[in-house]
Amino acid sequence: MALLEIRVNTPAREALVDITSQVQRAIQEKHPQLSGMVYIFVPHTTAGVTINEGADPAVARDLIHTLARLVPRVGDYHHHEGNADAHVKTALVGSHTAVPVEGGRLRLGTWQSVYLAEFDGPRTRKVWLVPLPSSAPPSSIS
Repeated sequence: MALLEIRVNTPAREALVDITSQVQRAIQEKHPQLSGMVYIFVPHTTAGVTINEGADPAVARDLIHTLARLVPRVGDYHHHEGNADAHVKTALVGSHTAVPVEGGRLRLGTWQSVYLAEFDGPRTRKVWLVPLPSSAPPSSIS
C-alpha cells in the first residue's frame, strides 16, 4: 500500500495538535475498507507523535508544561542551534505510533486522540501514514 502524507500547520513553538480527524479522513478517502493498522510516522527530529486524551484540552497543556519543566529550553546542551531541547523532547515522545483500523475507521479508545507533538514551531509538518492491512479476516472489536 502506498504511503499517505498529511501536512499539519503548528501554532506555536511547543504544541500538541490533534490530528485524529486528518488521519481518519486520509484513511477513509484512500482505504475505506482497511482493516489492520495504520502506522504513523513523523519525519522530523523536532516533532513527534503520541496518543493521549483528547476530551480535555488541559491534558495537552499539562504534557507540554511537564516536558518544558523536565527539558528546559535553555540548558547544558552540546547542540547549539537553539533547539536542543526540541530534539530531546522528541526523543522522549517518539516519532511513530500505530493505531488499529477496522472497516476504514480508527479504533482508538473513548478518550484517545492522535497528536502531533511540536517542539520547534510554528512550522508546517509532514506526517506519513502507512496503511497495513491485516492478513486475518476482520472481526469486530468489542
